[in-house]
Amino acid sequence: MSSRHILLMDGPDHKGLIFTVTKVLFEHQQNIIRNDEYVSPSGYFFMRTEFEGEINPNIVFSALRKALPEDLRLRLKSDKKKDIVLMVTKEHYCLAELLIRYAFDELGANIKAVVGNYNTLRPLVEKFNIPFYHLSHEGLSREEHEDKLLKLLLRYQPEFLVLAKYMRILSPGFVSHFPEKIINIHHSFLPAFIGANPYRQAYDRGVKIIGATAHFVNNNLDEGPIIAQDVKRVSHRHTAADMATLGRDIEKAVLSEALKLVFNDRVFIHRNRTIIL
Repeated sequence: MSSRHILLMDGPDHKGLIFTVTKVLFEHQQNIIRNDEYVSPSGYFFMRTEFEGEINPNIVFSALRKALPEDLRLRLKSDKKKDIVLMVTKEHYCLAELLIRYAFDELGANIKAVVGNYNTLRPLVEKFNIPFYHLSHEGLSREEHEDKLLKLLLRYQPEFLVLAKYMRILSPGFVSHFPEKIINIHHSFLPAFIGANPYRQAYDRGVKIIGATAHFVNNNLDEGPIIAQDVKRVSHRHTAADMATLGRDIEKAVLSEALKLVFNDRVFIHRNRTIIL
């Protein structure tokens, strides 16, 4: 039975790159299922190729590496599900959305565990037979708490960490252990309305659009490369509670869309932005 694989390639543009890839795949009896490419205005090339065939994909990858310029970055991915760990605090709605999708095999990932700095969401998680770990931050420095968290996470070796409304700021030292592997979701009022009750703040200012942003986490807090966003118009007729309800719905949808893109290996990170193919 043939297996499906994904080739990700990015780097400086060269003439004949698409021809070279398709030629090597043809010579190794691989069938291209889908191919997407993009060249930035600065001349940087991105390509994602789905292919399948009987030959060992590592042999194919080696042939591609030899045929293509050395300054290109190549990665070979399979279509297996990603192993992830969710991190939470007290808010349930993003977590619940992901658990339901996972239960019905719509997430494209294996949730290996859920970690919370409060015990609030344990009953919800345990309904889905997923391990829940309560690692309280109380009485600990940020470094002490993150050290405990890191030791737990390394046991699971997750391919991605998903911050499903995890409300603690992660230090650069912690983030460095998971480069381009931590995904966060938040409302799109930042940096205008920070802190508690952002929807009340937005209501008081009479905002006309609310939205959500999913992004990779880097050392600039909520300024990492953006994966997905969405907005919804509101008016003076919406109360602060209405806005909060709409905002939660948008956050759930945006996080789910971002994870779908990432888990399908459709996201390239280039500097502080993403290319979606």
